[in-house]
Amino acid sequence: MSNPSTHVHDAIVVGAGFGGMGAAIQLKRNGYDDLVILERESDLGGTWHVNRYPGLAVDIPSSTYSYSFEPNPHWTRLFAPGSELKAYAAHVADTYGLRELMRFDTVVESATWDDDAQVWQVDVADGEPFRARFLLTATGFLSQPRLPDIAGIESFTGAVVHTTRWNDEVELSGKRVGIIGTGATAVQLIPELADVAADLTVFQRTPIWVTAKPDLPVPALVRKVFSALPLTQRAVRLGGTALLEALMVSAVLHYDQVPLVNAAAERLARLHLRQVKDPDTRARLTPDYTFGCKRPTFSNTYYPTFNREHVHLETHSIGHVDAHGIVTADGSRTDLDVLVLATGFDLWEANFPALRIVGRGGRDLGQWWRERRFQAYEGVAVPGFPNLVSLNSPYSYSGLSYFTTIESQMRHMDRLLTELRRRRATSFEVSESANAEFLDDMTARVGHSIFTLGSCAGANSYYFNQHGEATLLRPTSTRHAFRAARTFPLSDYDFGGLPRTEQEATLQDAD
Repeated sequence: MSNPSTHVHDAIVVGAGFGGMGAAIQLKRNGYDDLVILERESDLGGTWHVNRYPGLAVDIPSSTYSYSFEPNPHWTRLFAPGSELKAYAAHVADTYGLRELMRFDTVVESATWDDDAQVWQVDVADGEPFRARFLLTATGFLSQPRLPDIAGIESFTGAVVHTTRWNDEVELSGKRVGIIGTGATAVQLIPELADVAADLTVFQRTPIWVTAKPDLPVPALVRKVFSALPLTQRAVRLGGTALLEALMVSAVLHYDQVPLVNAAAERLARLHLRQVKDPDTRARLTPDYTFGCKRPTFSNTYYPTFNREHVHLETHSIGHVDAHGIVTADGSRTDLDVLVLATGFDLWEANFPALRIVGRGGRDLGQWWRERRFQAYEGVAVPGFPNLVSLNSPYSYSGLSYFTTIESQMRHMDRLLTELRRRRATSFEVSESANAEFLDDMTARVGHSIFTLGSCAGANSYYFNQHGEATLLRPTSTRHAFRAARTFPLSDYDFGGLPRTEQEATLQDAD
């Protein structure tokens, strides 16, 4: 182990997106002010910083996509554009004094628990390591881009752009453009590309369910009312959240009880698909998996784009790429000037976890998850990893808005850290038995969901890990998740470590 810095922070937060900022806000509320937030990118905002492609917008109503304790009355549309989410992130950082805690362009390589000193050592690329009592990983669910493993792609002589590294300097106007992928990102981007490209070819592996997007501008008068009377916006938020929650719980989690809800949603998507005039194209854009197996999305322009003469849908698998374009498995070739990669994110191989984490007794988190199944108690804690709060964990994503996940985890942190301080202890660790009981409960609940009972084989959904288990979403209502965060048995954790004064003496001796 390299010689660490002598300073021990209260906590290190990895990630300066909304999850990391929420964690830092909660730590400050609990009296921990010596914090450092490590971020590999050049600025804050997480996915709303790395994604800047044309058409970027939130895919749920803006009123629900924000912290409940920091509402934003200034959204200009029902589904806010990405630039407004980025501005909101900056507002939160400035309002809660987080920006000065952030270290940008800092790539975290590993974190190791020092059981003798009761601290985490965090090693970064090209820099001195950091040490802290607590480690909170908030690297985001959609943070590690998936690069396609396609033969010859490096030989393409035109421009190659991944949606997470959008380059505005690449000329698209009048060009022959190909885009690989038809996920939620591509649904937003493809109509924008069609508006400027001379020729656009969409290479599709798996079609996606798309429904109408009730997107409208928010009138200036409404924004003024929200600003002057925050309760009005809160009422709108509660209504939107309740609707999303009802759809999520009924159509996805309780699929065995109310399959008609899911069937009705699929029917609406099929009606929306009828905007595509050509029957063959429409058939190839129709998913063969149950609505909800893969996160659906909204768009009013995606399907009509395929009615345009210069837009082509290619559903044969890609054979290889050469200097001038793409050759499909049937031998057809498409010459291109620009290749856009909308190939999504690597959740289960590169993101769980996004860095090497070594806990007590040398337990490697990534290896342990892959050998013992993906699991985390209440989507937060893992046995063998003291003082670790893993915010992007299996069974952690609750509801459809990321902010419900963040805020339920903040409540869990509050209860946990309050008890830690009450006991004057320096470490917490979830017990093996509590973790096993929680995993059994989640596994049983997934058995009632669309992920088990629906026809999901052809979905290629990131909801499923490499073992075919749907372990990303918490299979409960958001209300259940919040209640659990407030009431989980404190006996599920072991509190211990050196008394604070003895810990400080041990750290001084080690220095």
